[in-house]
Amino acid sequence: MRRTVLAPLVLALPLVALPFVAVGSATADGAANANLAPVAPNTESGEGTAMVKVTGQTLEFTLAASQLAEGPHAAHIHFGADARHECPNPDEDADGDGRLNTTEGGPAYGPVVVSLTRSGDTSAESTLAVDRFASGTEISYMRGGVTVEPAVATAIESGEAVVVIHGVAYEGERAAAKSDLDPALPASATDPALCGVLSAAPAGGAATGGGGAAPSSNAVVLGLGGAALVAAAGAAAVATRRPREQ
Repeated sequence: MRRTVLAPLVLALPLVALPFVAVGSATADGAANANLAPVAPNTESGEGTAMVKVTGQTLEFTLAASQLAEGPHAAHIHFGADARHECPNPDEDADGDGRLNTTEGGPAYGPVVVSLTRSGDTSAESTLAVDRFASGTEISYMRGGVTVEPAVATAIESGEAVVVIHGVAYEGERAAAKSDLDPALPASATDPALCGVLSAAPAGGAATGGGGAAPSSNAVVLGLGGAALVAAAGAAAVATRRPREQ
């Protein structure tokens, strides 16, 4: 990249359609995305998009969602060899309390294998690291350099991994419920809000992951890609001027 003026522009072009594509020379092993839909009966609102690029055992991801509850939103990639590799349904409310907690959804999506934090550790150890996840009714962020186990990379490429965003707004009796993951937290902080299965993206286009459409979040994701394109174009302009100044 440093030896040619054209490299930044050439590498920036795919960012318009696939903002999670890395600027680098490595060839991607695969890519997947998911449209995230509300998890019933926890919530009826919200939409989102998750995009993941896999290069060997390294991930780059883009996550965007809107119409969420106020507060932090832990987000993860779930996978389990014995799971159904899908989003849970309301019938899995085992105790009949009118909400689906993270554990009750486990048979559908499996345990946490990647914590989609904005910084720091991304392992299952950071499942509840709420200070390193996004917060608010709308979230959008990108991150790269996430190292995972080979089985996780394979699961993402083969459509067996599931993205879940947590954090809902409860009223009445549900608002008083405690989290199944940490009794010190309210259930509203850790119960699933949005869910979608990561589906392989075909060459030259994005896949449609399970979980429903998410037009608003797609716009946010493409906006992030556009910003990256502008930055790359700026880099090209600087590189063009340098030889003349020397």
